[in-house]
Amino acid sequence: MTIKDVAKLANVSAGTVSNVLNRPSYVNADTRERVLRAIEELHFVPRQGSRQFRPGRARTLGLAIANLDNPFFVDLALGAEERCKELGVGVVITNSGYDAVREGQNLDLLVQSRVQGILIAPVDEKSSRLEMLRDRGVPMVFVDRVGEERNGWSVVVDDFEGGKLSARHLIQSGRRRLAFVGHPSTSLKVRARYFGAQAVVNKRADVQLELIESDAWTIEAGIAAGKRIVDWSGDRRPTGIVCANDMIALGLEFEFLRQGIRVPEDIALVGYDDITWASFASVPLTTVRQPRQELGRTAVDMIMELLVRPTGHIPQVNNVVLHPELVIRESS
Repeated sequence: MTIKDVAKLANVSAGTVSNVLNRPSYVNADTRERVLRAIEELHFVPRQGSRQFRPGRARTLGLAIANLDNPFFVDLALGAEERCKELGVGVVITNSGYDAVREGQNLDLLVQSRVQGILIAPVDEKSSRLEMLRDRGVPMVFVDRVGEERNGWSVVVDDFEGGKLSARHLIQSGRRRLAFVGHPSTSLKVRARYFGAQAVVNKRADVQLELIESDAWTIEAGIAAGKRIVDWSGDRRPTGIVCANDMIALGLEFEFLRQGIRVPEDIALVGYDDITWASFASVPLTTVRQPRQELGRTAVDMIMELLVRPTGHIPQVNNVVLHPELVIRESS
């Protein structure tokens, strides 16, 4: 079975089929769909051998990052880059800026550049585009973000456990009115952190947890949530807050201090990630530390294993789970 067979069935040129496989954004949606239907009907699988490492060939990996504005992803990328340097492997890093269209263009760029494998922290964990890349033989390892129904190779942090660590710490410090600030309805990772906190609270009849939805991971989102909380009456206002990440926690802290609310005396805060800024906040931030650079380093080791294994001897699923750690500072 060849590209020409697919082209014949889809009534397009072989070049168009090649573009769908390697540069999908260059092909209009209707034609792309027709080619994909032909590929599925013919059970066509492109050969991946040309992407595997060969003696004497330059070795390069691609790293597609959801957003390099977030210090968490910067540290992840630095860990991956450091490991690549140790192994003598090149790496091309792209930044999607939380934009799914831009991410697609970046993936096209990496495929065109003939990288041997792709490490990806995706904008949208559920994107069918990622499944298509894997199905056509591009070795991939998902880093930090993996869809619930997606099989493949991945390295993540146990966010459910991280949420439990946050809530348990606030309860042990005497807080009974808790809130969670984040967007669990749109992020699988935030959902896991929220469910972890909720699991701890559900075991205590004297503790309550209120969800305060935010629309982003940013400091601005934290400030906006802080303004809402400041307006609440004393009986409703939380005494402890679990935050989806450090950026939100820093925004909350900024707004609370600006409005005369003391941290931690009036409201204790726990962030998530332990970015560098967390320890330098006006009130140094208690947070759940993710092994950010280890995520990147582990992902590189996994993609290297994928590339050197003989075809037919690669497990379809390999999920590595790293563990978070609570770092207690002055905000709680």
